[in-house]
Amino acid sequence: MFSDKVIIFVKAGSGGDGAVSFRRERHIPKGGPDGGDGGKGGDVYIEVDSHTKTLIQLYRKPHCKAEHGDHGKGQKKNGKDGQDLIIKVPAGTVVEDLEKERIIADLAEPERKILIAKGGSGGKGNYRFRNSQRQTPRFAQKGEKGEELKLKLNLKLIADAGLVGFPNAGKSTLLSRVSAAKPKIADYPFTTMEPYLGVVKVDEENSFVLADIPGIIEGAHQGVGLGTRFLKHIERTKVLIHIIDGAKSINQGIDDIYNDYLIIENELKNYAQILEKKEKIIAVNKCDLPEVQSRKKEIKEYFLKKGIPVFFISAVSGEGISDLIYQVFNRISFFDSQEKEEQSSQQQEKEEISYYKYEPDFTVKKQGGLFIVEGSKIVKLVNQFDLENPQALEYFQKKFKSSGVEKVLLKEGITDGDKVKIGEKTFYFYS
Repeated sequence: MFSDKVIIFVKAGSGGDGAVSFRRERHIPKGGPDGGDGGKGGDVYIEVDSHTKTLIQLYRKPHCKAEHGDHGKGQKKNGKDGQDLIIKVPAGTVVEDLEKERIIADLAEPERKILIAKGGSGGKGNYRFRNSQRQTPRFAQKGEKGEELKLKLNLKLIADAGLVGFPNAGKSTLLSRVSAAKPKIADYPFTTMEPYLGVVKVDEENSFVLADIPGIIEGAHQGVGLGTRFLKHIERTKVLIHIIDGAKSINQGIDDIYNDYLIIENELKNYAQILEKKEKIIAVNKCDLPEVQSRKKEIKEYFLKKGIPVFFISAVSGEGISDLIYQVFNRISFFDSQEKEEQSSQQQEKEEISYYKYEPDFTVKKQGGLFIVEGSKIVKLVNQFDLENPQALEYFQKKFKSSGVEKVLLKEGITDGDKVKIGEKTFYFYS
């Protein structure tokens, strides 16, 4: 089964809680605090893997979770860090954050690896909170929660050239002849139900990747036939090979095969403007048939009058295929050299200047009688302590005041007894 689009849920591991523990040994009746720290939660990575060809493994298992960090223990023993999770995807996978509606990464380069969700940090044990005034801290820090994301993975195959044309024009037969790919071939429409990739060997040193894109008929850009499902796979190609069924000229005439050409071109244009501008090579297939062979000159002149040069090939006998392959490779090579020059020029012109942008650690806004404090650092602080514990509450209040939040709240007009909301916690304010 070929799967090129999937929605997954990723969750990094949460950090382990710090331990509340005191040293208990013979002849030492009042041992000090010795609670260890919690372990860090595992991160979630997405990595391009050359052996992975589809997203089917994620379609079957869409929930991806990294390990949580272990809790701290007594005797200053820190918890074990959670194991990272690496999600393997094919080259060409586009990663999109569904909630924020933004593209996170386009993983076109082989072996590329990105951090997608960061694991929570482990909480500090009570050993870390000891000082001259607080010699027996009876509280510890909770572990931080790992990041959670809902992602859409969209695979766009990476090929140098793509085969387009009506069903049964001979695209799959051509691919099987010029490469080791073995697509299903039959004489009925929509034989090919998924894209196939094949490596075409030009000579001893050079080769290129060719893709057979199925399902393009009139109305494909609106979902007719196999619809837009596979049109996206030719967006990355450098050259398109438009295969025309020459056998149709026998019964239907040259006007009809030209109309077939226009229909496919129109579908590419309506799907995306970038496809209309791509380099294209037109090949009339099935010229091994005597009836097509006798009309080659007539077909060639007809298309030349429209300003369209054509190749004549036979995917069955191999006639004209070598010339077609060399022509495709030359155009790919020209495109590659042009792209390298553009990239080199852009790098020379680009001046990397970094600007410092000040962003406050927190913001305060008032909604009715409720004061809402927002900011990742202050939310993290309030989530990491049990405010029911008197010592933890006292520690939190000192941090709350030193961070400047209390000062801003007073400036905004807060009075004792007013409600304050930080993250998911709501409490009453007392200066």
